[in-house]
Amino acid sequence: SLLQLKLWNKYRVSNIPSLIFIDASTGKVVCRNGLLVIRDDPEGLEFPWGPKPFSEVVAGPLLRNNGQTLDSSTLEGSHVGVYFSAHWCPPCRSLTRVLVESYRKIKEAGQKFEILFVSADRSEDSFKQYFSEMPWVAVPYADEARRSRLNRLYGIQGIPTLIVLDPKGDVITRQGRVEVLNDIECREFPWHPKPVLELTDSNAVQLNEGPCLVLFVDSEDDGESEAAKQLIQPIAEKIIAKYKAKEEEA
Repeated sequence: SLLQLKLWNKYRVSNIPSLIFIDASTGKVVCRNGLLVIRDDPEGLEFPWGPKPFSEVVAGPLLRNNGQTLDSSTLEGSHVGVYFSAHWCPPCRSLTRVLVESYRKIKEAGQKFEILFVSADRSEDSFKQYFSEMPWVAVPYADEARRSRLNRLYGIQGIPTLIVLDPKGDVITRQGRVEVLNDIECREFPWHPKPVLELTDSNAVQLNEGPCLVLFVDSEDDGESEAAKQLIQPIAEKIIAKYKAKEEEA
């Protein structure tokens, strides 16, 4: 029915089964990843399963690949890329190669930036092998509960996923993978979402994120695509601002 379709679209359900918890008084989504919640917290000890701040979920020791440990509080005051990845996944390995270069460029430019690797490897050995290529920090592989809580916090449905956070721990973009691959020189860091995007292979993933307006122009004439952008940019900005004021996703 139409109502069912509206609900699927409203909550961006792309695979089933899917369990989403909502605050009945406000209608806001409390948790997108209900199935993981129930698996991890069968006793309901963490009910009502609302989103916790990043600093609380990540709290604990972090590793460097030389065996050094440091406290998660060292991430405070930096932009953070939360990187969900695994060695068995070929797209993850190719993103890691690019990300190592991007990380170096951003640090060399004097930006406060750290990446946190959250492993989905199938063994401690493959985690260690993969992490040895990474110049950043990781959640210890043995701390499965914390890795799972981070997956839950961001509703991770597939890897590789790179979530970019501002220094307060709020999400700037969930599309870090696309941003890194589109911006090899890291000129746009920390990759605040643009109201209007050019539709490319890598940006097409955004079409699954919610309602989209697609404007077709004659790309042979560069002036025309720029004029079209000028036309829809203010409209897009107004819509985004409206939803931001309501603290909802546009």
